[in-house]
Amino acid sequence: MQKISPFLWYDTQAEEAAEFYTSVFKNSKMGSTTKYTEASAKASGMKPGSVMTIAFEIDSYSFTAINGGPAFKFNPSISFFYHSKDEKEIDDLWKKLSEGGKSLMDLNKYDWSKKYGWVEDKFGLSWQLMLVDNDIEQKIVPSFLFTKDLFGKANEAINYYTSVFKDAKVDSVFKYGPETLPDNPDALMYADFKLEGKKFSAMDGAGGHDFHFNEALSFVVNCMDQKELDYYWNKLSAVPQAEMCGWCKDKYGVSWQVVPSVLPNLLSDDNKSQKVMEQVLQMKKLDIAKLEKAYNG
Repeated sequence: MQKISPFLWYDTQAEEAAEFYTSVFKNSKMGSTTKYTEASAKASGMKPGSVMTIAFEIDSYSFTAINGGPAFKFNPSISFFYHSKDEKEIDDLWKKLSEGGKSLMDLNKYDWSKKYGWVEDKFGLSWQLMLVDNDIEQKIVPSFLFTKDLFGKANEAINYYTSVFKDAKVDSVFKYGPETLPDNPDALMYADFKLEGKKFSAMDGAGGHDFHFNEALSFVVNCMDQKELDYYWNKLSAVPQAEMCGWCKDKYGVSWQVVPSVLPNLLSDDNKSQKVMEQVLQMKKLDIAKLEKAYNG
């Protein structure tokens, strides 16, 4: 199981989006679904029995999408790099992802790549497509963009995340420098790092941006036991009013879901998931023992 996985919030289009992405990207597949119970449907305004979450994979990288209603919308504060050595693949992806969406940076030659483009797809999710010459360790890489009052915080955040998670390290750091950005030369033009053995990247967004991190894109941290869950919750949760049902926000506003890895199994049985979900909805930090007690009746 992927330790940290992106969680994508849609109004009612989670299934449509998952089907779209698995048709657009090679080596992808659909995964399991969960459905709304009476309790979760009442809390969310969704229809009981309708699909709540759907899992999917792209190049062995795990995602989960949820039909959560209109509360949150994607923005470019978190995007996904897609690296390829195949120029035709980049061209094809750009064509498919930009249909009904919009270009944030046109597909073109840049200093850092012979072909690169930043596109927002028809669901509002952002992708950075990049042609590379070197060997590809990980095709899909989540990328954080620090903007507005968080501009200049990327390096601090990277150091924080690599201190919290295991199997973590900073791989490369490129600063704007005094010639490019004299007022903030230490701001990060680009950096990549690893958490739990998976690559992430971060940038300080120079210029005018009108967005921040929000709950539309969060990261699930799958925990083996209560001790591990308590550890990540205590490290990541910095906004008490945002704590709900295993969700929390860190000090930069990034949303996390700190959950037991057994939770999907506890929600998979239609006859028992109602009681489990009733417990989840009453909690902030999740209590595995109480969830398992509800499951076992």
